[in-house]
Amino acid sequence: MVTRTPGLRAELVRVPSGATGQRIDNFLLATLKGVPRSLVYRILRSGEVRVNKGRVRPGHRLTAGDQVRIPPLRRPEVEVPAAPSRQLTETLAAAILFEDSHLLVIDKPAGLAVHGGSGLRLGLIEALRAMRPGAELELAHRLDRDTSGCLAISKRRSALRALHAQLRDGGMEKRYTALLCGRLPESRVRCQAPLLKGQSRGGERIVRVDRDAGKPAETRFRRCRTFGDLTLADITLMTGRTHQIRVHAAHLGAPVAGDDKYGDADANRRLLGLGLHRMFLHASSLRFRPRLDAEPIVVEAALPDALRTVLDALERTTGTSATGER
Repeated sequence: MVTRTPGLRAELVRVPSGATGQRIDNFLLATLKGVPRSLVYRILRSGEVRVNKGRVRPGHRLTAGDQVRIPPLRRPEVEVPAAPSRQLTETLAAAILFEDSHLLVIDKPAGLAVHGGSGLRLGLIEALRAMRPGAELELAHRLDRDTSGCLAISKRRSALRALHAQLRDGGMEKRYTALLCGRLPESRVRCQAPLLKGQSRGGERIVRVDRDAGKPAETRFRRCRTFGDLTLADITLMTGRTHQIRVHAAHLGAPVAGDDKYGDADANRRLLGLGLHRMFLHASSLRFRPRLDAEPIVVEAALPDALRTVLDALERTTGTSATGER
C-alpha cells in the first residue's frame, strides 16, 4: 500500500527538456511508478503538487526547467525488469526497419508483447530500453502479442506528440496482411461496426460489436487471393480500436486464421496441420511523416517465413486464384 508518511520529505523535480509540453498528470504517473493513479490525482486536486510554487490542474502543460514539488509519499519498491536475453537483443537489433534522430520503426516478432504486465516482466519496449539505457523510448501505438510487423517507437517527447497527432487526424496509414477463414462478400469491403470494449467473466479483455454503446471504428478489407474458403486480404485501419481487425473480420463471417479468441476453432485446427502455429495477422506497412515538416515515408515489413510457408502449403493443397483488384 502507498501512504503519505510524515517522516518523509517533499521532493523537488526539475522538468527535463524532453518533457516539454507534457501534462502534469502524465508526468507524475511516469515519475511515481507504482503509485496508484487515484492517489496521483488526489494530490493534484488537493494542491499538494506545485509547479513553480503554484497550484495546477491535471491538464497543465509543463515547460523545460519547471520545478515540480511532489509531496511526501512512501512508494513501493519497483521490480527491476528482467534483462533481455542475448537472442532477443540480437533479434530486435536486426528487426529495425527505419530509424532517425526522432523515432524508429521495428518489425515486432509474433509472440512478444509490446510491454510487460499481466504476469510478463519483459516486453518489447522494456527490452529496447535495456538495450539503450537513458533513451526516452515510448510506444507510439500497439500491436497484439501474436501480431507481427511494423511498430513505431518515439525517441523523444516531441516525436511522440507528432505521431499521436497523425494517428488522431488520420495522417498515419496502417496496413495489414491477414488470412481470413471465410469469404468476403465483395472484393472490397468497408466495415464500420462500432466497437465496445469489456471483460469476460474470467476478467479477460473482450471486444464486441455494439451499435448503441460502441465507439466508431472503420476497417477496409481488400481481397488479394483465395484458397478455397480462405481469403488472403490486405487491410487498412482507419481507426485504432482494441482488437479492431479481429472483431470486424469475425463480424463479417471471416475471422482471422489462428485467432483463438474471435476465430473459427475448426478452421484453426485444419490450418494447424498446414503449419499455422500463430495468428495470421501481420502489420505490413506504415505510412507517416517522421516529422511534421517532413514528407511522408512508407516503411514495410516483409511477411514472416512462418506465414509464407502456410501460403505455400495452401497453394499446393487447394490452389489459388488471383483477384487482381487494386
